[in-house]
Amino acid sequence: MIDKKHIGKVLPSFTAVAEAGQLRFFAKAIGETNPVYFDESAARAAGHPSLPLPPTFLFSIELTSGSNAWIDEIGVEVPRMLHGEQQFTYHRTAHAGDALTYESRIADIYDKKGGALQFVVRETRVTNGKGEHVADLHSVLVQRNG
Repeated sequence: MIDKKHIGKVLPSFTAVAEAGQLRFFAKAIGETNPVYFDESAARAAGHPSLPLPPTFLFSIELTSGSNAWIDEIGVEVPRMLHGEQQFTYHRTAHAGDALTYESRIADIYDKKGGALQFVVRETRVTNGKGEHVADLHSVLVQRNG
């Protein structure tokens, strides 16, 4: 069982740079066809300083660049874990070359079905290199117990 004492736990922050090649690959993988996500000229013509991040790419950075040691620290059993939910609230567009800082905390831990399912809610604030608020990420992990 995941102990509720971890509610409010601040997770280690990290900074990662959004790389143009990764953005193009991700955009292709999600079926994006808008040229602003692939072509620097099209992005600039649309008013962007460089390629904008495709929708949901911030989560990809979080998965690949941040440490997931906190999952073990709070007692989540990875073989019993599912990604249950992801929400994004965007405040400004991030672009290729932006250094993005992720600051996360565990916002809630709760159970359903008499403890058969436990939910861990993580909230993350993303800012760019200028300290501007880019987005808020809300994710929920589900652990099946028993």
